[in-house]
Amino acid sequence: MPIQDSNPAQDSSAVNNPVYNQDEPLSFVNQIRDYLHNPPDLIIHSLVISPDIPCSCLFLDTLTDKDKIEHELLSFLSEKVCFENVTRADEMISALKGRIPFSSISSSDDFTLCVNSLLKGVCLIVVAGAPEVLWINVSQTSKRSVAEPMTESTVRGPQVGFTEDITVNLSLLRKRVRNVHLVIEQVTAGTETETSMALLYLDNLASGPVIEEFRKRLAAIHTDSILDSAYVEEWLRERTYSPFSTILSTERPDILTSHLLEGGVGVIVDGSPIALVGPITFFQFFIAPEDYYQSADIATLLRWVRFLSFMLSVFVPALYVAVVSFQQELLPHSLLISIAGQREGVPFPAFVEAALMMVTFEVLREAGLRMPRIAGQAISIVGALVLGQAAVTAGLVSTAMVIVVAITAISNFVSPSYSFGITQRLLQFFYLMLAGALGLFGLLCGVLITIVHLASLKSFNVPYLSPVAPTVLSDWKDILVRVPRPWMDTYPKMNGTRKRSRKRL
Repeated sequence: MPIQDSNPAQDSSAVNNPVYNQDEPLSFVNQIRDYLHNPPDLIIHSLVISPDIPCSCLFLDTLTDKDKIEHELLSFLSEKVCFENVTRADEMISALKGRIPFSSISSSDDFTLCVNSLLKGVCLIVVAGAPEVLWINVSQTSKRSVAEPMTESTVRGPQVGFTEDITVNLSLLRKRVRNVHLVIEQVTAGTETETSMALLYLDNLASGPVIEEFRKRLAAIHTDSILDSAYVEEWLRERTYSPFSTILSTERPDILTSHLLEGGVGVIVDGSPIALVGPITFFQFFIAPEDYYQSADIATLLRWVRFLSFMLSVFVPALYVAVVSFQQELLPHSLLISIAGQREGVPFPAFVEAALMMVTFEVLREAGLRMPRIAGQAISIVGALVLGQAAVTAGLVSTAMVIVVAITAISNFVSPSYSFGITQRLLQFFYLMLAGALGLFGLLCGVLITIVHLASLKSFNVPYLSPVAPTVLSDWKDILVRVPRPWMDTYPKMNGTRKRSRKRL
């Protein structure tokens, strides 16, 4: 049965507080059309189910499955034999609820709910004289297919990432956690966008206070729009102005699943392929998903390589500037002569030289990210080589400084988390300024300030430096090292997990 557009008379009256009038369905249809400012994608179709009971069908064809409406819903309603004995409007609503071959059917007499459901891809059936309007969920929106994660790739393990559709993301989780204890709580935020979110946890593992804290912070979101999970992350974080994130963001279903299975809580936002996980600690930013797809000894080695890369990325520029500018006596005589020979003719002090090179590399990095993918790699690699060689040839920087900046940049890319890599870049400049002003003493002061700040942070009431400070030795088996899987017989204590033993009793 083809879909046809009707042209009911316009209702010029303003819609201030519209209510459903069961005796005037046409007026109700006009109210909805005027309330939505008569959009071109609003389809209003007149139904002839019973000669004594006029009906109308309303839907937005940009949000609904038009083929399903045409070939299933309207084709079924055209078979009047199913409703030939129905003579009253309320009986018609009951008959439609019981006979329409769709699983998601409901009804309401609230005008606002009807309009909001229409904007979510629901088809409305208005029956003259009926006390309610019938809802049929036939929503369909364009969605990206499941693909490999772009920012968290692994050599071994699942090659699946979240998409922008919350339904698809929940199905990816359901596939991995076939458990009755998986709780999915729906939350809506954003007065203008009405964005759907899902709060996820296992009720037999997650800590009650952590769940309540998540609910409290989600309920405290008061804003007009939520377009991405980054909007929600700023409401969930402990401190807005700290460079260290207390929320883990990931686009991998296996990472979110692993945290849920250890008593964590997750948040998925409709329209974003990035999920949020908490509570999180500082040391968990050094854990990559591939650690659990390799043997324990290899995973431990790679984890310590990441710790070493963090130290190199953060401290190498500051140490170079401090030693060259203030504490030259710490260098071996031959190395000091070599560095002094390279710096001969360089017009800038070591601090300005390092800051200039690091800022230049940051500009190249951002240019590579914003340019088209094919041209971006060429700009970042060729630009760094050409500019570095040209700067050395022109005598603006020394060869040792180019090596220092290269080591720093490469080490920064080792971080498994992109957001934590940005934190490392902020620490680089912070320590560089202190070292340029006070030498090693300034660098030491910066380290002490950082440690004090880290010790003061909490992620949903979990100390940010746990299980090192406070010390929880039983949790060290999967933090500083990764022990073999049979030895992981207890749940992390720092999350306040409801159970301790992983073994089934």
